[in-house]
Amino acid sequence: MVSIGTGRLAHTYSIIARDPSTGEMGAAVQSHWFSVGSVVTWGEAGVGVVATQSLVNPAFGPGGLRLLRSGRSPEEAVREMIEADEAREVRQLAVLDTSGRAYAFTGRRCIPKCGHIVRDNLSVQANTMASEEVWPAMARAFERTGGRLAERMVAALEAAEGEGGDYRGRQSAALLVVKGTSSGRCWEDRPIDLRVEDHPEPVEELGRLLKVHRAYEEMNDGDLALEKGDMTAAMEHYGLARSRCPDNEEMMFWHAAMLANNDHWGEALPLFSKAFARNHRWREAVPDLARLGHLRLSPEQVDLIIKL
Repeated sequence: MVSIGTGRLAHTYSIIARDPSTGEMGAAVQSHWFSVGSVVTWGEAGVGVVATQSLVNPAFGPGGLRLLRSGRSPEEAVREMIEADEAREVRQLAVLDTSGRAYAFTGRRCIPKCGHIVRDNLSVQANTMASEEVWPAMARAFERTGGRLAERMVAALEAAEGEGGDYRGRQSAALLVVKGTSSGRCWEDRPIDLRVEDHPEPVEELGRLLKVHRAYEEMNDGDLALEKGDMTAAMEHYGLARSRCPDNEEMMFWHAAMLANNDHWGEALPLFSKAFARNHRWREAVPDLARLGHLRLSPEQVDLIIKL
């Protein structure tokens, strides 16, 4: 393992968790340090998630996943890595596997206030905190919040901030979700990987990005429906996306396009006008989209739209 001199400071609070109903696993973190997600949060579909922090040993991330992959339990993985690290007393480490087992370690020389809580499907850990209520508040918020795993983890970060968070303040945050079972398609097995690298309110910004992410999930589903020629489903997905991000011009345009494809002209034309007002290039795209069959419109209908 790396020595203390080759690590990075990542005094922080974090959560690793699993949703037993979906099998998804995730990690979320906030710190007064630049780009905290690049060293603290690690995950692999079908394997588990790791949070390595305090005077961080980055090797614990890939090392923990490797040990889980080889059949070690989270406790065995944490103990093996910690025992091999001469600087173990300044480390904080948590590991969770696909069955929801978790184990954590907080070194005796981690900067107070510091500690961790481990439960089924959950571990929260923190150091350099303004209050000893930070990590208990995170656990309570996660367990009491309904909905999807990512939103519950963001709620835990918000609860940490509510108790004072990192006593140095705020700078960066990250949110990672991986699937419980690997499909071998990495672009599908890591559905959420969001980072706020440098921001005055990183947890708030992370929550905003998650909402945008959910809207683009609907956009992706709309694209798939369009690819298959299912214009009704495409209209529904693009409409849901626009409802999540009503000021997004691309969502306006594609919702308008699918409304037009489904003969909902009363709704489509005002949306086309709004999208064109935001970015005139959308107007220029209409004839090409019609020529390629993405807009199933007559030449007269195309002319009507571009003259709006």
